Amino acid sequence: MRSPLQGGLPPVGAVTGAVVEIACDESGFSGTNLLHSSAPVITHASVDLSADEAVGLITALRSGFRFSPHELKSSVFSRAVAGRSDGKAGQFLRGPGAGDALQWFLAALAGRAHVHLVDKEFFLVTRVVDLLLTEPSYAAGTRLTQDHRPAARELYRAGRSAGSDWGVFLAAFVELVRIKRRRPGRRGVEQFFQARDALVRHGLGAPAEAVLNGLGPAPVRAVLSRLDNDDRSIPPPLEPMLPALAETVLFWSGGRRQVLVTHDEQSALTADRLTRLRQVLAPDSGASPLAGLVMVDSRDDPRVQVADLLAGVARRLPETITGALLSPTSLRDPA
Repeated sequence: MRSPLQGGLPPVGAVTGAVVEIACDESGFSGTNLLHSSAPVITHASVDLSADEAVGLITALRSGFRFSPHELKSSVFSRAVAGRSDGKAGQFLRGPGAGDALQWFLAALAGRAHVHLVDKEFFLVTRVVDLLLTEPSYAAGTRLTQDHRPAARELYRAGRSAGSDWGVFLAAFVELVRIKRRRPGRRGVEQFFQARDALVRHGLGAPAEAVLNGLGPAPVRAVLSRLDNDDRSIPPPLEPMLPALAETVLFWSGGRRQVLVTHDEQSALTADRLTRLRQVLAPDSGASPLAGLVMVDSRDDPRVQVADLLAGVARRLPETITGALLSPTSLRDPA
C-alpha cells in the first residue's frame, strides 16, 4: 500500500485566464546535506507536455532505442547514454546508439522543456548574503533579487582559493542556521565568526572582504532569534528547492500567464512554504504566477517521468544541456 502524498498547494477552484500546466521533477536533492552530498548540483526539470505526448515519447524510447519499461528512470538512462556497462543499462544501450537516444530525446523536447540548475555550494553562499546581509525573503535566490548575486559571486570565487578554511566557513554557516538540531546559544555564533575571520586573513580581495566584514554579530543574532521563534516569513535557510521552483514558475509564466505545477512528491514543498512563495511571486497588482502545485506519484504520471529523465540527464551529463533548455538564471557561478 502506498503512503499518502505529502505537501502541495492545489488551486482553489478552477484556474481561469491564460494558464500553462507543467510537470516537474528533480535530481540530486539531498535535503539539508549540501556540503557532503555525492551530487554537487540539483537539477530541476519541467516539461510542457500533455499526458499523451509524454506517453508517446516514452514509447518511442522503449521501442526505437530498446529500453524496457523498468529502465526509464533517469539514473539508468544516463548511465546508458554515458556508455557505461554497469547494471542493466549496459545490456540494452551502448556505443553510438546511446548518443542517438540522447540527441533524439533532447530534440523531442525542444521548446517544451526547461532545466534550472542549483550548485549547492554556490547556493550556500547566496544564503549567507540573502539571510545575513539583507532582509530575508522567499524571493531570495531568484531573479527578483538579482542585485544580491554579485556579492555572492565575489565571495564564492575568492573563498574557494582559501583551501580548507573555505569549507570550515561554509560548515559553520550550515550549523549556524540549521533549524533542526542547531546548537543554541553563543557557541555557534562564535564559531561562525572565527571561521569568517580566518577567511579574512587570507586577503581575498576588496569585494569578498566587503561581504565578510559586512557580517555583523547583531544582525546575525537577530536572524537566529527569528529562526528560533519560528518566524516563517524567513525561508528555510538550507532549502534550495524553493528558489528552483520559483524560477521554474517565473520562466513558464513569462509575465503573461499563470502556471499550474504537477510535481513528483517532494517533502520540501509544503503547503505553508508554497503559500508564502506564491505571495512573494505575485506582482503589486494581479494574480500570482503560481496558480497551484499538485503532488503526484511519478509512477502514475508519464509527464513527470519525462521530467525525471531530463533532470537526471542534466545532472549527470550537464554538457548536453545548452542553449534555450538551460535556465540563464540558474543558481551557479556562470564563469
